Amino acid sequence: MPDPIPTTRLPFGPSSDRAVPVIGQGTWHMGENKKSFADEAKSLRHGLDLGMTLIDTAEMYADGGAERVVAEAVRGRRDDAFIVSKVLPSNASREGTIKACEASLKRLATDRIDLYLLHWRGRYRLSETVEAFEALKTAGKIGSWGVSNFDTDDMEELAGVPDGGHVAANQVLYNLARRGVEHDLLPQSRTAGIPVMAYSPLDEGRLLRHPDLVHIAKAHQATVAQIALAFLLRNPGVIVIPKTGMPERVRENRGSTAIRLTTDDLDLLDKAFPAPAAKVPLEMI
Repeated sequence: MPDPIPTTRLPFGPSSDRAVPVIGQGTWHMGENKKSFADEAKSLRHGLDLGMTLIDTAEMYADGGAERVVAEAVRGRRDDAFIVSKVLPSNASREGTIKACEASLKRLATDRIDLYLLHWRGRYRLSETVEAFEALKTAGKIGSWGVSNFDTDDMEELAGVPDGGHVAANQVLYNLARRGVEHDLLPQSRTAGIPVMAYSPLDEGRLLRHPDLVHIAKAHQATVAQIALAFLLRNPGVIVIPKTGMPERVRENRGSTAIRLTTDDLDLLDKAFPAPAAKVPLEMI
């Protein structure tokens, strides 16, 4: 395998003491089929073996089924993993957040979640959710907390909430075909020292047949997925979380950390996937 995976650190909470790999593993759509359960857990374990120790999941995924897959994957090696999970906005009241976290802990078969995120904004005040996050952190049930699908104005509002400055990460949709965050959210996050986690980094597979990506991949003796991931990984403070249930794809994703795109590569990608020249609303899926 290539050199060790580069790491970053979260800015706040007990989890800030740990180096987090800049490429982890997603679990969206895992846990939906009992027949795939064992293979999905095996794939995540293989990723752990390769140093992709950050595993991202959520109570929403398969109604908790993905968290159960993660529990199986880290059984007997919990300390090897950095687990990220999320609370649904419909549960994000002060009491509801704590209850949802405890349910996730039970499904994950662990006593702590390393990073706990608000999945997206809902009807509850941010102050309620942050108060719950801080209580969970004090109780040792989570290491750090963050948000997901927050745009620049959301992050500014969060900063004005009591303890809102303790946010440790923001997980957003970011890939070559969806580069809106590069205009303002990435610079804002970098200035604040808040890592951005890129979900759906391959645009749910839609990028894999693009001719320009194929051309660059051939030049690097790499795969298209590796090029698409390398494009995101070149950004300081970005963590990518591709999802796969196949060990060979896990190895492929891991290999993306060794790829260094050239100026010509980046020029070609900018032409094929232009970055927005002005602010665009944050995309979600």
